[in-house]
This record gives sequence, structure tokens and C-alpha cells, in this order.
Amino acid sequence: MKAIRRFTVRTVLPEPLQALGELALNLRWSWHPETRELFRSVDPDVWEATGCDPVRLLGAVSGQRLAALATDRRFLRRLHDAEEDLRDYLAGPRWYQQQRGRELPAAIGYFSPEFGITAALPQYSGGLGILAGDHLKAASDLGVPIIGVGLLYRHGYFRQSLSRDGWQQERYPLLDPNELAVSLLREPDGSPSIVALALPGGRALHAQIWKAQVGRVPLLMLDSDIEENDARARDVTDRLYGGGSEHRLLQEMLLGIGGVRAVRTFCRLTGHAEPEVFHTNEGHAGFLGLERIRELTRPEEDGGAGLDFDAALEAVRAGTLFTTHTPVPAGIDRFERQLVQRHFATGAVGATEGGPSIPVDRVLALGTESWSGGDPALFNMAAMGLRLAQRANGVSELHGQVSRGMFNGLWPGFDAAEVPITSITNGVHAPTWIDPEVVRLAAREIGAERIDDAMMLGESRRWDGIDHIGDSEIWEMRRRMRAQLVSEARARLRASWRQRGTVDAELGWTGDVLDPDVLTIGFARRVPSYKRLTLMLRDQERLRGLLLHPTRPIQIVVAGKAHPADDGGKALIQKLVAFADDHAVRHRIVFLPDYDMDMAAKLYPGCDVWLNNPLRPLEACGTSGMKAALNGALNLSVLDGWWDEWFDGSNGWAIPTADGEVDEDRRDEIESGALYDLIEYQVAPRFYERDATELPRRWIQMVRHTLVTLGPKVLAGRMVREYVERLYAPAAESRRALAAVGETGEPYAGARELAEWKTRIRARWGQVRVEHVEAAGGADAPELGSTLTLRVQVHLDGLDPADVDVQAVSGRVDESDVISELSTVSLKPADRADVDGRWRYEGPLELSRTGPFGYTVRILPSHRLLASEAELGLVTVPAETTGFSDGVLR
Repeated sequence: MKAIRRFTVRTVLPEPLQALGELALNLRWSWHPETRELFRSVDPDVWEATGCDPVRLLGAVSGQRLAALATDRRFLRRLHDAEEDLRDYLAGPRWYQQQRGRELPAAIGYFSPEFGITAALPQYSGGLGILAGDHLKAASDLGVPIIGVGLLYRHGYFRQSLSRDGWQQERYPLLDPNELAVSLLREPDGSPSIVALALPGGRALHAQIWKAQVGRVPLLMLDSDIEENDARARDVTDRLYGGGSEHRLLQEMLLGIGGVRAVRTFCRLTGHAEPEVFHTNEGHAGFLGLERIRELTRPEEDGGAGLDFDAALEAVRAGTLFTTHTPVPAGIDRFERQLVQRHFATGAVGATEGGPSIPVDRVLALGTESWSGGDPALFNMAAMGLRLAQRANGVSELHGQVSRGMFNGLWPGFDAAEVPITSITNGVHAPTWIDPEVVRLAAREIGAERIDDAMMLGESRRWDGIDHIGDSEIWEMRRRMRAQLVSEARARLRASWRQRGTVDAELGWTGDVLDPDVLTIGFARRVPSYKRLTLMLRDQERLRGLLLHPTRPIQIVVAGKAHPADDGGKALIQKLVAFADDHAVRHRIVFLPDYDMDMAAKLYPGCDVWLNNPLRPLEACGTSGMKAALNGALNLSVLDGWWDEWFDGSNGWAIPTADGEVDEDRRDEIESGALYDLIEYQVAPRFYERDATELPRRWIQMVRHTLVTLGPKVLAGRMVREYVERLYAPAAESRRALAAVGETGEPYAGARELAEWKTRIRARWGQVRVEHVEAAGGADAPELGSTLTLRVQVHLDGLDPADVDVQAVSGRVDESDVISELSTVSLKPADRADVDGRWRYEGPLELSRTGPFGYTVRILPSHRLLASEAELGLVTVPAETTGFSDGVLR
């Protein structure tokens, strides 16, 4: 008989055990070994049965066991120590609080559509969510005052299984928030805090706010499955990346607009500092900028600043950071313009909160694909994100370069290299992803406290002690972790075959799958086509030969999920599974379904080699290889994402790529051949090359080198410190400059000034021009180090020289006279404007390099409150008819 209603009855803990509830509700337990061990000791069998989830554990353990623990003095001492340790962690000063020399942001709002904190809180699908979770955990360890903002999906992302013929099947278990490590945000009268957005047709979207505590960092998650909503609105947060275009738009409106309102509510109720900086992790949360503009355009008597739209836009941009993770236009959320217009014409931003709504034409302009080749019928979330943020970044050096090219159209007239998108390479949270075996070995050599600091801060000097660990100790550690993976894989494979309809009597062979002494290669990730799950199957006979080699065999562990709507990705999984099902090789290659954080925790440490073979340069970062490297695995990867900048020839292998080959089939053939060659002639021989003591000394040296050199680089602690120093702190400083009170006592004087200046510049820029350029000095055959004197006549159409920067741009030129490796020098006005508004500028140009050399001049807008000279996307260069006189360079 089916229940008509389902709910969770929570355990009432005995008074001496109350601290267990507090520890369970702070997700620090997910990366704090001592707290996890405490929970395991409550009841080891129940701990394993509940998926190592403290909340479920406390709900499932018997009352008799709890009563016994309540009088167990040894357990109570451990509980007290854990409670005190957590309080010290939460209250004590950390890296952020110890910084001096600049005023750091009081708080940062970090918005993401998914967060991978722990498998016990399944609100993630892949790399974007895991990165967001690692960002929060590292921020907590460093004391960075971040407030995370996301959605609470009642079905999370799907659970994956396989049909008999290897086709991916999805199921969406219902998540009860009362069984999760979250608490409901409530008003002083005890009622749930609610945020609301107006919808077309007089409807409204309401959401309550759940809070997960991630160490020191609160994570707010909005949930629309409440009685105040109609059936359609209740389903807005039903599942991650589900539904059609309108469903996705409503999720992103709730995340961005509702998320800002949730932050304001949380700060009001708790006294937490208001964010000075807002960080949108991909374009999904881009609407947050519109809500903040609405706040500032409200009259002062209603709690706003009384700004017009343009001044509010400048104030919002100054304190906003946009991080893009997408290396291809197809990966960006784009909505039909009419769909966005319909939702915002009803006053979605403002109607339920009072005050003016954002004009819909201004909303649409922010997402317009205004560049050549753009589609004017679509609203582009990344374009809006970049227009609403004064600072932006990609997630590896190569991805930053790719992003500058991809979004070049937003800054017309500038070379891609000058597009104001920087890069901060992703990192991973070491306490989450590093195996306890590695921690124990490192702590024994360099000290437990020092290894904790090393994992948190990412400073190279703290990892140097690993150099002193003996070869035999490293090799034995690697074998134990490999054996751990083999055991895990056998259990998961057996369970998968049962789900596929096979009975236990047919599964005796699974007990001999994989071998703890065989070279183990791992491959696990999402399964879009560009990641090329099946590249390894290109020549199946050659792969069989590698798997079954008589003296140097390899074994491969594969995992990954295809998007539920991606039949192409599912077909790739089915093809891989069909190969792995072959009786001849099934003991050497396995596909493990339902890849999640729990599986990953065993997979990364247990692999000797981590394989990554995307189509270059379509991997934005690829953090799975970082997690493997943290555990001493060697990467075997295409030079893409983070591997492109940190591969040094001794920490793994680079798969050669056929860049420029337009025939995808031919490219796969070339690159798969290179992959097979590397495994057969370099990777496997190195692994199996043993000395008289049966140790692979050269392999071990590569493992040690990887830990020492990559360990401090791949850390989320290093990443978050870079965000603080390079982006969060400058953004807070810009915001303060624009929000400061002016001489007349008006707040946001800088924002008003900058908005008015930009309006004036845009109105006149069409008449700004370079009229004449001449160069004096030098010789007929100029030499390195000689100097030219440039004289430039420009027409500024009534603008003041303080409004512009006239630059000489020089560098190497190609056969088409295109300048690369740019060097710029600002020229100075030499006299007053003549009656026609012309100014003369002068300055030296040093010939700083040999070979083909060229120069030009350009005019850019200039203002002290701009973050980048390219910010307005305006530049004037000489027309073809401009007069030149140099007599030296032609």
C-alpha cells in the first residue's frame, strides 16, 4: 500500500550527544577525517549502510546504541574534542583575517547553479558543481567570507544505471530536505523566509531558503516546492538541468534575482555582512545584476539610492565578477528574445518587492548578440554576464585565451589578446580529494600540521619534504590505493550486472576483475562528444593487445554520465560497455555506472595514470586530472586546460594533437594512434621497468616529482587566494570608489560621474578621428634601440584630452602588416586645440625589437574609474586616407 504523504521523523538525541547534531549539520565533516571517524564509531555498519552520511546515520541508529554512547566517557571525550575543534575552526582568524595592506571585501556572494560539496547533498552534475563546492570549502579553510547561493533541487541530478544492452537509464530519487544536512531559514516569528518573483499572467514564483553550512561558509539554496506556488511554479526547482527552455529560464531568474533577495534576507536575519562583491559562476546566475540595479534605482526613502539605470549599472558592474567555464558558443545558455521579453515585461524584477521595474528594453540590450554573426533573435546569458561585470576570467590560461577570442565581438576594434578577460586556473580541495594514505605518509615525513597548511595554502615550500620519502614507501602506498580501487570496482561492477538482470550464479567472474599489480588507467567525466570517451576504441584490436599484453598489460576503469537528452552521448557509453562486456577483456576494462563524488574518492587515488583526450582546445580546465595528480597519479592528456600550462615533461605525458585537421575522423585516427603509441612504448615500459629490488625507480621518481611540483599548484586554496588578490579585492575597491559620497553629499557620486561620462563619450565618439601621423628621427636603416618621435593630429569633437588616451601601438608584423606582441606608449598633448577642435600629440617610439616591425596609433576613452582601457569597446584608429609622413618606415 502506498503512503499518501511522506515525511521524515528526526531522532531526538540524548542531552550528552547534542553536539552530534551540530557536527552533522556542518558539512565540514565531509573533509575532516577526525569528525568522519567519530561518526563511523557511532555504528560502523549503519555508517556504511547510510552512505557515510551523518544525518541519515543519526536517523537510523538504534535508541539503545545512542543511550549507550551517552554514558560512554571515552566517546564523550572524543565528541567534546570534535566540538571544540569545530568551534575553533569557525571562530579563529585564518589566512584572510591575517592579510594586511588593503581593505578586503566584507563579504562575497558566490552564485552557481550547482554545488558539489558531498555525495550526501547531491546538488551537482559534473565539473562546474564540483569546482563550486571546492571553491566554498577552500574559502572556508582560508576564512574568506563567502556566501554561496544556489537552488535546492528536489530530485538533484539523475542516478545512472545500465540496461541489459548497455544503454544509460536515469532515475530521479526524491530528496527530502529533512534528511539532508540543511536547515530552513526562518523569520523571527518562526515562519519560513520566502522570496518571490512576478510571473506573466499575474502569477508569482515563491521560494523558501534552505541553508547548508559549509565550514565557515553559508550556502543558501532556494526551493520552489512549497504550497504558495501553483503546480508549475512548484516544479521550477524539481531537478538540475531538467525541463525545456522556459523552465530553464525560470530557474535562472530564481537563482539570480531570487538569490540576491535570499542573501539580503539572510544578512538581515543573521547580521552577516552584506556582500561587496558578487561572483557569478557561469552565466546561469547572470540575472543577479538586474536585481541589484533595481535595488539601486529605488528611491532613497524606500531603501535604495535613487540612481538612474545607467548609474546603477556602473555601480553594479564595479562589484561584479563573471567566470566563464565554456570554451564553445554551443555551451552557453541562449533563450528566445521573445521569451525573455514576456517574462520581464511583467516587471519580474521589482513587482513583488516594490519600487520601479527595470525597463524591458534595457534588459534585452544586455543579452543581445550584437556582434557580427550573432543572432538578434536570441538572448545570450554569457553576453549579459560580461556586460554586467567589470571583471571576468576563464579557468585556465589556455581557456582565457580561447574566451578572449570567443567573446571578442563584445569589444569591437580590439585584438582578441586585449579583450579584458583574464584567467585564474581552477584548483581542487585537497582535504576532499587526497587519499588518507597520502596524508598519512606525508604527515609522517613533514608533520601533520605542516601537511594541513600545505593542503590549505598551496605554497611550494610546504611540499618540499615529500622529496625525502623513500621509494619503497611511495610504491607500497600506490599499490594499496590501487588494491582499494580494485576492491571497489569489483563490488560496483557486480551490483551493476545485477541491475542489468544477471543473477549471482553468473557473476563469479567479477571476483577476478582487475589486478592490484597491473598498470591502471582511469577515465571518468561527463560524456559530451568533445571529451571523446570512445577514442580509446578507435583501433579495438590494438587496444586488446595493450590490455592483454603478456608482460606489460594495462587495465582501464571508465565512468561517466551522458545528459539525459543526449542520445549521442548515451550511444558512446553503450559502445564502450559493449567492448568492456567482451569475455576476452572484461577482466581488464570496466565501466562503472553512477559516477559521483563517492566513486571519485576511490577512483582518483587508485589509478596510476589519468587519461584525458578531449578535442583541443575544448576542455576549459579539466580538474579531474588535478585530483589524480594530488594522489600521485601521472597524467596522460592532450595539452588542453590546466595540463597545457603545467605539463613539464616529467609529470606525465602529452598526447600529440592534429590541430588544424578539419576532418574529424582523420583527426581521431591520428590522435588515437598517438595515444596507443604512448601507452605501448613509453607509459607501460616505464611502469614495468624494475630494478634488482623490484621497484620501478623511474616511475616512482615521476610520482614524487608530480606530488612536489603539482601538489601546491592544483589546490583550490591557491585558486581562491588568487581570486581574492587579483579579482575580489580590486572589485571591492572599485565598488567603494563608485559608491562613495560626493562633495555635495550624494551617495554613489562616482557611479553617477562615470555613467554621465560614458554617455558623453558614446555620443561624441563617432566624430573622434586620427587625421595625420608623422615620424621624425631614425635613419634609412633603423637600428635596434633607436627612437622615433611621433607627431599625431587628432580631432576630439569637443572632448578634453583627459577623456582620451592617444597611444602608439607597435610590435612584430606579418606579411599582411598585422601587428602582434603589442607594445603601447601613451602620447602627450603638445598644444591647445585649434579652432576646428584638433589637438597635436607627441611622444617617442623606441625600436625595441629586430626584424619586421610596424606601428600605428589609436585613440581610446580614458577615465580613472575604468577597470580596463577596453571597457567601453571603443577605439579609433587611422583611416586609410589619413595622412602619413615618416620618411623612415613605409
